[in-house]
Amino acid sequence: MKPKPGPHPISRCISLALIVRDVLGFAKTREEAKAIISQGKISVDGKVQREARFPIGLMDVVSIPDAEKIYRILPSQKGLVLHPIEKDEAGFKLCRIENKSVIKDGHVQLNLHDGRNILIQVKDPKKPGEDVYQTMETLKMSIPDQEVAGHFRLTEGTPAIIVDGKNMGKWGKIVTVEQRPGQNRRSSLITIEDKKGNRFQTTVDYILVVGDTKPSISLQETE
Repeated sequence: MKPKPGPHPISRCISLALIVRDVLGFAKTREEAKAIISQGKISVDGKVQREARFPIGLMDVVSIPDAEKIYRILPSQKGLVLHPIEKDEAGFKLCRIENKSVIKDGHVQLNLHDGRNILIQVKDPKKPGEDVYQTMETLKMSIPDQEVAGHFRLTEGTPAIIVDGKNMGKWGKIVTVEQRPGQNRRSSLITIEDKKGNRFQTTVDYILVVGDTKPSISLQETE
């Protein structure tokens, strides 16, 4: 049931067939899972997905209309999990900006964590008012039309969730971001404080900002 190469790294995704058979229990065998998927009964990020080995990863939205179920893929201490969400959350997903580049005519291309590329049309990318996007920040993307519906900066006071490492799945507000001169931003040390006052440290590469002043998505309660 290994996922096909796709938008998410193999190490950070699971196949749609595995979700249908082992996680949701809608099928007992691989063939039953493939049959359900081939009938177009499941959508990923607002689009019907018929490929059984399609890779499902962080922040993807999985919808099963016949069962009236919608899930968002979230990180947890046990790995990736399906978190039930309401219908009003199903129209968007959060995507981290992994890389950015200036292309023809000065427009900016943003490469997101789920493999999609977004073109931002600007007059002058060198002007702060034009190019406001930085790597490791988060875009709120409408699905399936892929329009930018929000932009969350990586700064102190914003909510973020840890997506990898020993504290995977824990979330809270960013307390400090420690970046040394000459250091790659991904390696910067970051401290997150949860609602109970517990603090966790990780690197910027292991977090995803999920809102402005409060989370824009529902999240699992952590211990």
